[in-house]
Amino acid sequence: MKIQKSFDDETLGTIYVVPTPIGNLEDITFRALKILKSVTIIAAEDTRNTKKLLNHFEIQTPLISYHEHNKLSREDQLLVRVENGESIAIVSDAGMPAISDPGFELVEAAIKRDLKVVVLPGANAALCALVGSGLPASEFYFYGFLPRKKKDKESELERLKQLKATLLFYESPYRIKDTLTAISDTLGNRQVVLARELTKRFEEFARGTAGELFTWASDHELKGEFCIVVEGNDADTEEVTDIWWSHLSVLDHVNYYIDEKQLSSKDAIKQVAVDRKMHKREVYQTYHVE
Repeated sequence: MKIQKSFDDETLGTIYVVPTPIGNLEDITFRALKILKSVTIIAAEDTRNTKKLLNHFEIQTPLISYHEHNKLSREDQLLVRVENGESIAIVSDAGMPAISDPGFELVEAAIKRDLKVVVLPGANAALCALVGSGLPASEFYFYGFLPRKKKDKESELERLKQLKATLLFYESPYRIKDTLTAISDTLGNRQVVLARELTKRFEEFARGTAGELFTWASDHELKGEFCIVVEGNDADTEEVTDIWWSHLSVLDHVNYYIDEKQLSSKDAIKQVAVDRKMHKREVYQTYHVE
């Protein structure tokens, strides 16, 4: 068992975990600026990116790289400096270090060596997306980036399927449609919220079912990293949404979206394909030919 009293002796070396803005520079805190100015060195995921931040706030503290490819070799070098009484800050390109960014291993190693780790509060994309989603925030599960391969992605979603907590993911704009398809196929047509460009001028939230958002994503040019917020498992709701159309023919299913949801025939066909896990061509042929 170990007890850390973070501020009993501030002459000892300390590792400060410092969140940085995720898009809006005004989101940095006074405390973060004070720490970045006072430490001996800043370990940064990308020194070029962090240098721009430091220049904006006229901070002259030296930088050293600490990223996914050198974090293990850099670890001992940084910890020795802290053991010798220096304080260092660790930052990622944006947001909270160690949350889908480098930092965890350094914190873990520091704790094992009885070194102080002080975490500052600050910007985090996942929490902004969760609170702005309108989905329950009392219980949530943050996953980060799902695997790229379809089979692995579906396997992870299957593992999370029974959780009642709201689910949080990060995703690239290039894989968002594939991930929405996997969510629909594995979790059912749940309520989903896509949040992008958070805190920036073009911040945007898209709210709807997984199928509706797939249709939306198919018709828009997607830019910026996404946060995906997915409602948790509600057995009663899921059962209803999975089978509400089961009594309809494909033709009636398409006409439902056209008549009731005011979708174009093109969008209605896309949505039916998602609901029924069919190829759009099959639905198109059924609607226009049969």
